[in-house]
Amino acid sequence: MIAVAARTPDFVADRQAIGIALARLAEAGVSGLDAAVVQSVRYALAGEGKRLRGVLLLAAYRAAGGTSEVSALAAAVEVVHAYSLVHDDLPCMDDDAMRRGRPTVHVVFGVAAASAAGLVMVPLAAQAAVDAAHTMGLSEDATGAIVRTLMQASGAGGMVGGQLLDLDGEGQSLSLTHLERVHRLKTGALISASARIGALAAGADATVLGALSRYGDAIGLAFQIADDVLDVTATTDELGKTAGKDVAFQKSTYPSLMGVDAARARAEALCAEACEALTTQGIASPSLVQLAQLIVHRRS
Repeated sequence: MIAVAARTPDFVADRQAIGIALARLAEAGVSGLDAAVVQSVRYALAGEGKRLRGVLLLAAYRAAGGTSEVSALAAAVEVVHAYSLVHDDLPCMDDDAMRRGRPTVHVVFGVAAASAAGLVMVPLAAQAAVDAAHTMGLSEDATGAIVRTLMQASGAGGMVGGQLLDLDGEGQSLSLTHLERVHRLKTGALISASARIGALAAGADATVLGALSRYGDAIGLAFQIADDVLDVTATTDELGKTAGKDVAFQKSTYPSLMGVDAARARAEALCAEACEALTTQGIASPSLVQLAQLIVHRRS
């Protein structure tokens, strides 16, 4: 067995460090652009979020034996996530007026500025990942692997492809197999990539990299199932975004296809699967175990 120990979890401190890194990116990374686009990007990056993907990257990095400061790399992943929310909320997509407890970017700055801001944030994230990897002293091979993982999770083979499938599925009754594919791409791909990037940054061997990737795959799907459940069980105030959108858009979800209790049970099973991926390889990480449980039992 491989014995890999992690530090005591400190999610609050990690979220704060990622927030500081995002603020630096927002200040320095988008200067010289159209003022409305700059304001849109900074507004999107400043939103109060869970920073789950960034925190996951940090936890995976430490679980794989990493000891450097990697909040700047975690911020790069959060930039991609923020971009996805900006575009997801647009009128041509999910058409939402609230995100993270405040008006969405297009409501405040207009559709054109929000659309452009999302496009700007993709290369911003890639450059941020390169800069962070170089600051850490990672090799060109490791840097390339990190950026490829991030961009693949963000594109047609990940988040963007999943969003297209999600839109195509509105008003249709999807099979659980098809729905799982949508969820694994739209939401799960970036979550899984976050765990994998943490392992890559730590120089993990193939065994540890595989275990953390399997962990990420499982909690990525669990996260979206939990979101499906919250959409029908939580309030708008609790979520910080409009509740009941899945029903309004006639989307197939785990609760609609199998019921709330069975959906919760599926998320619990995925949580157990994620933790088993760690224990079978001797990866002792209280942080990753707690993150998996948080994903399933959260209220927003």
